[in-house]
Amino acid sequence: MTAADLLSMLSVLDSGARTREDILTGPPLPTWHGRSFGGQVLGQALAAAGTTAPEGRALHSMHGYFLRPGNSSERMTFEVDRLYDGRSFSTRRVQAYQEGQVLMSLISSFQVPDEGVEHQERRDMSDLPDPDSLPTVWEKYGHLASNGQASWVLNRPFDFRYVESDIILEVAERSNRQRVWMRSRDTLDASALIHSAALAFASDYLLLEPIARQHGTPWATPGMRFASLDHAMWFHRPFRVDEWLLYELESPTSQNGRGLTHGRFYDREGNLVASVSQEGMVRFPTE
Repeated sequence: MTAADLLSMLSVLDSGARTREDILTGPPLPTWHGRSFGGQVLGQALAAAGTTAPEGRALHSMHGYFLRPGNSSERMTFEVDRLYDGRSFSTRRVQAYQEGQVLMSLISSFQVPDEGVEHQERRDMSDLPDPDSLPTVWEKYGHLASNGQASWVLNRPFDFRYVESDIILEVAERSNRQRVWMRSRDTLDASALIHSAALAFASDYLLLEPIARQHGTPWATPGMRFASLDHAMWFHRPFRVDEWLLYELESPTSQNGRGLTHGRFYDREGNLVASVSQEGMVRFPTE
């Protein structure tokens, strides 16, 4: 997928409905397993919410629940409810539908620019390899392109470069933490809202990986099952997804068939630009 494909994926079309709820639709993203990719639903829902936010208000947070799996070959309908418009903040609820059933429910908040106290935990980037010195997934796995499952990894619209080794075929380092450089494959000429929606889209690819890494289970393990249950994200400072960002992830716990992961995004200067958390269903094959 190119940046143009990503922009098309994050586009949502107004149906013309202008009642209490705004009705929009988004194009499908076919997957090898036939279920909708959670990042697609998140990104399109945020783009839909943003079409109703007052001009000049930037997305600063979102909280969503995945309720049902979707069909990756079918379009989705997004209903936006304008919950609140105050002097500084606007709140929107978005529900994603297919065939009359709710797939995801999300609340997002937008804010006018403001001044106030500021602090952050800056990241010292000196201990990290330059992203351009790390191998791409195509360099490592391009020979598997004819495989349907591998093509899903190879044809992502984002370039992910692992500081530690990846866990696609094997787990070389067992840990509940990992670091990955990431950016879109080419220039994304779009608004700040679309860059935020694109980051939400990309975040869902890797969020549950530290759980599998901790337990030494690669993605290629037959019978392994993951499903996102919820997703929360906060946008702190300006960024672009077509410039390198460091995605740091850690999983503090897994239990009862669920695992929790937190992630942070830093720009190359070490500024914290966004944070994310997700809990997912985790099913490893029994021996």
